[in-house]
Amino acid sequence: MRRFVPSVFLRRGKRSNVERLRRSTVWSLIGGAPLAWFGVLAGLAESGARISIVPLVLGMLGLVAFTVLLVRIVRAAVAGTAANREIVVSAALVVALLLLEKGQLWSWGLLAPAWASAVALLLSGPGSIAASVGAAVAGLLLTPLGGGVLVGLSTEDSRLAVVGYFLTTVILPWTNRFQLWFWQVVRAAEKGKEAQARLAVTEERLRFSRDLHDLVGHSLSAIAVKSEVAVKLSSVDAGRAVAEMDEVRGLARQALKEIRTAVRGYRTVDLDAELRSMTAVLEAAGIRCTLETPRERVPDELATLLAWVVREGTTNVLRHSSATRCRIAVALRDGTAVLEMTNDGVAGTGGRGGTGLAGLSERLATVGGAVTVGGDGEFRLRATIPLEGMR
Repeated sequence: MRRFVPSVFLRRGKRSNVERLRRSTVWSLIGGAPLAWFGVLAGLAESGARISIVPLVLGMLGLVAFTVLLVRIVRAAVAGTAANREIVVSAALVVALLLLEKGQLWSWGLLAPAWASAVALLLSGPGSIAASVGAAVAGLLLTPLGGGVLVGLSTEDSRLAVVGYFLTTVILPWTNRFQLWFWQVVRAAEKGKEAQARLAVTEERLRFSRDLHDLVGHSLSAIAVKSEVAVKLSSVDAGRAVAEMDEVRGLARQALKEIRTAVRGYRTVDLDAELRSMTAVLEAAGIRCTLETPRERVPDELATLLAWVVREGTTNVLRHSSATRCRIAVALRDGTAVLEMTNDGVAGTGGRGGTGLAGLSERLATVGGAVTVGGDGEFRLRATIPLEGMR
């Protein structure tokens, strides 16, 4: 079953809210399969000793194949792909099982509404109506109405059985279509957020390229012109050539200063924004977060270092732990900045630091800082950085 429907079965690890919604949508949309199984097993229990072995075995094998096809159709609908072969094969299989088993309307006959509830997900509105009505008619024509264990119908209640069966076959597909529509709205919103993030990155790159062109273009052009003039004057008037080269040196230094000024905004970060961003990422993964920040202004260089610590700590929580809660605290006291990230997923990390933490320790060591990990019953990442030289 895992080979046929691998995405349906749960896997270990953290999942986002969107991924959990996708899986719950798949499970809810395959509700037609349990309905069919329940009806068939209930019908078999009522039949008792009158069951023939060969039709029973063939029916069970066909029911298993129908369930697999049904799940594949649902998966295709959720993924937004086609499953035309599965629709045709499952329809033929339903007709064959109804003809073979000759079961009651509310036992084997429930295969028809189960089929309609799945294929309607891949069809248009008119197509869904046609599939629902066609499945209801096929079920009514190919199965007798007699007594059924699900509703305890008698012979004179056949009209009620027909109406109830018809309504079930028609309403169930549209219930599933509404559930699928809700998932598609959420997926579209998620793709919109991703596109917005990519657009923001692209706009920032364009802004930086424009700034760099405006800052460096004029300076480099002036340097090139004055260098050519100095070359021509070197054999005629050495003094003027030296003066031109002094101006070239001044222009080069000014250009370098302007570049550093432009790049400084990319090398420093807004620590508050970074903390809120990491908190949002953790909460999106189902981890409750508490955040404690200092009232004092954090120097730009210190904010950049602390942001690296938060990013690495968040990565460790998401990848290497099974945490359900996390606390992030930043404090400035006694001339030292202290950042602590504590989570209850110590079993997932084993209390050991990876290569990311080792690289982080080396980065902080260059400014006299240190990183420690550990904890009793919890995993704690603690970074200390002296404030001296950070102002």
